[in-house]
Order: sequence, then structure tokens, then C-alpha cells
Amino acid sequence: MARLPRLNLPNIPQHVVQRGNNRQVTFVENIDYAVYLDKLKQYAHEYDVQVHAYVLMTNHVHLLLTPSTANGVSKLMQSLGRYYVGYFNRAYQRTGTLWEGRYKSTLVETDNYFLLVSRYIELNPVRANMVSHPADYTWSSYQHNAVGKRIELITEHALYRALGVTDQNRQACYRALFEKQIPAKTLADIQSATNKMWVLGSDRFKQQVEALAGRRATPIPRGGDRKSTTYKKQSSNQ
Repeated sequence: MARLPRLNLPNIPQHVVQRGNNRQVTFVENIDYAVYLDKLKQYAHEYDVQVHAYVLMTNHVHLLLTPSTANGVSKLMQSLGRYYVGYFNRAYQRTGTLWEGRYKSTLVETDNYFLLVSRYIELNPVRANMVSHPADYTWSSYQHNAVGKRIELITEHALYRALGVTDQNRQACYRALFEKQIPAKTLADIQSATNKMWVLGSDRFKQQVEALAGRRATPIPRGGDRKSTTYKKQSSNQ
């Protein structure tokens, strides 16, 4: 089955996930995390991509990005991946691939999902039982968004800035969001949309993406009565 082209649209946030090949470690020492973030900052600037949230885990990364051009994220990830693999292989005297194939990504509807995805990303170390609170994890944008430690890499999204009139207000309001758990279904929706590279958002948003991208934004329904009017209508819209 032919692989659909990646959904890339300018000015729409993307949740990006890249994993180590066979779940192998991609960060060993603190310097590795620092090098990755430094190059992420460099290439984000070069390709005009805003970085709103991130977490660097031991064997994968999550990023929340907004590109100004359709191919900005692809160029950033290609350049970043090429540089970091070379660095990692030299540092640890190894050869071959580091990352697991193509990175995964999903377009994120801003109003309904942006802050949810940001929380989802920054809560990864807690879900992985690495820390008890996201503030205890160093390699995460929570340090900027909630704690107030300035990270030059981060560009604050308009939705985040609308949380308060001052930095302190915004950080307090953002921290308050973490007092409520993300519902299990929402977690599953975020994971599924990202891993399968569909769209995370309302039906209306998905329809808008399909119109702009010229390709479907949701999977083809499986099963059902192929002679029914509903099934034919759904199929004609794919």
C-alpha cells in the first residue's frame, strides 16, 4: 500500500516524536542533551520553526513545533537528525543508524488540543516513573513554561501567553493545568494520531486540513455495509 505524503501545513502546530532504533538509548551524558537542544535551536531559527514544548527522554524525543512554511519541520528534523547521529556516533565510537526510521508527527488543532499536547509532552517523565513531578526533570520545556527558567529555544505560543498578563501569571496558570489528569481517552487520541500520523482535532478541523492538504486526514473506515448510503458517502470523501 502506497504511503501517504506527510501532512505538513504552515502555521499549524505539529506534535513530533522521534524514537531510538529498536528503543536504543539516544542520550547518555548531559552533554548529549545539551548538544541536541543547541542544534534544535540553530535549525529552528534557520528554517523558521517555532519550538513551544519539548522533552528529551533517554531513548526518544517529543517536540511541539509551528513551522512558517510547509516543509519547515521536515527540513529541521532532517538537518537535526543528520548532525546528531554524526555527533553521537563519534562520541560513542559507533556506526549506523540511531533513529527509528521516519519521525512521527500530527497536526494539532490549536484551540482544543495545543495546551493538552504541551502537557502531554512535559508529563512524559512522570508517566515513565522517572520523576514524581515534571519540575523535577531537567530536559523539558516545563522548566520554562511553568518554572520560569528562561530557555531561549522556546517561543511562547499565543495561546500560552493568553494565560496571563505577566510571566508569573502565565506560569501559575500553566502549572494549574497540571493539577488535573489528562483523561485516558485523550491520551490515547494523542498517541494514536501521532503514531499513525493523522490529525488531532475536531471533525471540522480535519475537514479543513483535508481541503488544504489535498489528502485525507483520517483513516478509511473499516467494515460496514458497503451498499449503505452512509458508507458510500464516507468513501466518496476519502
